[in-house]
Amino acid sequence: MIQKIDHIAIAVSRLDDAIALYRDVLRLEYLGQEEIVDQKVRVAFFRIGESRIELLEPLGADSPIAAFLEKRGGGIHHVSMQVDDIGTQITELESRGIRMIDGQPRRGAHQTMIAFAHPRSFANTLIEFTQPGE
Repeated sequence: MIQKIDHIAIAVSRLDDAIALYRDVLRLEYLGQEEIVDQKVRVAFFRIGESRIELLEPLGADSPIAAFLEKRGGGIHHVSMQVDDIGTQITELESRGIRMIDGQPRRGAHQTMIAFAHPRSFANTLIEFTQPGE
């Protein structure tokens, strides 16, 4: 079951500059950053109410985020919805005709389990489903 919007992810070309903007100008609570090597990104998180903003910087030219930046110049990359059981969520979505990018959950930031639905299934919006880590 979907519980809430977990985060909105924004692709940026320079993470340090974007961190300063969200932390120092907007004064959002900075939660830290980490590299997710298998996804080829460096991420930073900020709390905003019950949700978060996630900034995504590519780790190299072969990162999907680098391709996104090249094509679109940055901006909102995906919306993440928190679920209580990601395996069940994937099964239910597929049974309703939703095309999943990830047929099985995989590890995301902060020890979460994640799965992406194809943007064509959601009006050209990339949707991530996130189950919090233990």
